[in-house]
Amino acid sequence: MKKIGDTSYKETAFGIIPPSKLIPLEIEGTKKAWDFIITESKKGRISLTIDFLLKLHQIGYGWIFPDIAGQFRKIDVKVSEHIPPKFYQVREMMAEFIKDLKIRLIHLPSTFDLKYINDLCELLAWAHHRFLWIHPFQDYNGRISRLLNNVILLNLNLPPIELKVETPTGRKTYIHALQKADNGSYRDLEKIIKSAIEESLKEVEKTLIKS
Repeated sequence: MKKIGDTSYKETAFGIIPPSKLIPLEIEGTKKAWDFIITESKKGRISLTIDFLLKLHQIGYGWIFPDIAGQFRKIDVKVSEHIPPKFYQVREMMAEFIKDLKIRLIHLPSTFDLKYINDLCELLAWAHHRFLWIHPFQDYNGRISRLLNNVILLNLNLPPIELKVETPTGRKTYIHALQKADNGSYRDLEKIIKSAIEESLKEVEKTLIKS
C-alpha cells in the first residue's frame, strides 16, 4: 500500500488505485460473496467449514486482491488497540472456532422457547466478535464476519440482517460495541444484533401482509 498525502492508495488487480475507485469494487465484491451464499443456501443447509470461508473470501475479493484473497493472512497485524493472534496460529484457531460454533448451534433452544431470540443474539455476537478477534484474513474480516452471521441465520431458516455500519453514527456505535466485547462485555453488540433481527422480521411481516 502506498501513502500519497492523506490518501491511501492500494495495489489491486487493476493497478494502484485510490479509495474512491476501490469502494465501488468492494461493494461489488461483497455482492458477489452474497450471491454465492444465496446460491449455496438454495442447495440446502450450508456447511460451516474453513474451506467454505476461504472460498467465500476468494469469490468476494479475489478478483480485486488476488495475492491475499481466499487464504488466511501470512503476516502479523494490529487492529486499533487489538493485537490478533500470530498468523501461524490462525488456521488452528479457526478450526477451534468453527467446532465451538457448531456446538453452540446444537445447544440453541427451540424456536418456541422464550429464550430463543436472546440466546441466538448471544451466539451471533460471540461468533461475530470471535471471528474479528482472530482476524483470519489480511483484509475484509468485517465483511466476511457479517456475511457469516447471515449464513448462520439462513441455516436456521431466518431472514438475513444488516448491521448499520455504513453511516458514521452506526459505525461508531458498532466499533464501540466491539471494543466492549474485547473487554468481555457482549451486551451492546447483542443489542445491535437483536435490533437488526427485529427489523428484518418486521420487513418479512410487511411483505407477507402485502402479499
